[in-house]
Amino acid sequence: MNEDIRIHSWPCSYYLDTSKQWVSGRLSLTPVAIKFTADKTGELLVNFHLSSISEIKKESSNLIFSSLTILEKNTKHWFSSLQPNRNVVFNILEHFWREQLLSSEGAGAEAAALQSTKGKELTGLLSGSQKRLEDTAKVLHYQGEQFDNIMRGLNKIEGDMDVADRLLTELESPSWWPFSSKLWKAPLESKPKETATVSDSKNQEGILVRIPVIITHRTDSNVKPGKLTLFSSGLEISDCSSQVIHRFESKEVDDIRVHTPYEISVRQRFIGKPDTSYRLLSAKMPEVIPVLEMQFSKKIQFLEDALGFVGARKSPQVDLGTSIWQAATGLLGGVVQPSSPGGSGEGMDNDQVQLQKQEKISQEEAKELKQILKKLKGLALETEAELERQDEALDSITTSVDRATLNIDKQNRRIKKLT
Repeated sequence: MNEDIRIHSWPCSYYLDTSKQWVSGRLSLTPVAIKFTADKTGELLVNFHLSSISEIKKESSNLIFSSLTILEKNTKHWFSSLQPNRNVVFNILEHFWREQLLSSEGAGAEAAALQSTKGKELTGLLSGSQKRLEDTAKVLHYQGEQFDNIMRGLNKIEGDMDVADRLLTELESPSWWPFSSKLWKAPLESKPKETATVSDSKNQEGILVRIPVIITHRTDSNVKPGKLTLFSSGLEISDCSSQVIHRFESKEVDDIRVHTPYEISVRQRFIGKPDTSYRLLSAKMPEVIPVLEMQFSKKIQFLEDALGFVGARKSPQVDLGTSIWQAATGLLGGVVQPSSPGGSGEGMDNDQVQLQKQEKISQEEAKELKQILKKLKGLALETEAELERQDEALDSITTSVDRATLNIDKQNRRIKKLT
């Protein structure tokens, strides 16, 4: 992820302690830092990492009201005249600061970046692939449950068709036929049980992803913290107390716009009344965007500021079967048998020896990569099996629908004869 990307910027004034005066400029937020640039000179007066912040407060003094203070190490920075207002800036800055502290990359992001090795990069890349595959498996599992519900519904329809067929047979029978009373009773007892089964399974739904977000409704200037929960059937926006603000079913979402890797907007259009639209900002949004892209592939749109994120995210994973797997297994081959001679054809070839020497993959990293690869292989096999099962289910559903259509046509003709 590009650490220089600008998430947000706000016009404001900064108190320059050296000259004892307020300077007009723009306060900018990046994924890892806060910056302030003066308007007149274009000079960068403030630039510090989020992990170095110890406190963000809303304060006022005898002279300046509605100020925002950021305590960075032993230095206190004062910002005032914030637009659109102080609360908006405070909520967004506090969100990214807290997420930076809670993140595994957290306060040591800069040091970790300097000490990063190829083994760590591969571990992170494969871990991301594993997460995407797990999300895909969850979606497929939910789709499988939907197919099961459809099959139960079709079985119930077939049962109802059998009942209708018996009733039509009785109506077509002469009045002196002695078995008419038995035709009305048998199938009616099982009907409530099947209905309960379908309704119970409908209420079961798993959560794919849940992240903290900053919520803006339509074009309102005020923002408030909340949560975004992604289900296989849609997405839900709630406040900090888990009270649902709005739920979008998948069919209700008309478009999702990715403004930056950290900000999206979700919209449902209406004719004759205002659209329902929410803008969501989160430090963890890069984890959710690939899942949204998978679920709403025809409805998601990446705007200009997010196109670089798409290319950077997709380019290393264009061909998972070649680039990632070959790189990982090649490096693993050079670590698992470090005692093998460089010229031997057994264990690793010269290229792998060179890779091992250049990248310095440790035994711990190799072990972790092997575990991730093993999990990926298992997930891939499970996903493939689930896809095959769903193909068979689709065939069965198609056959059942065709059969039900024929039965309905047949019974329509019989009813016309009776009337």
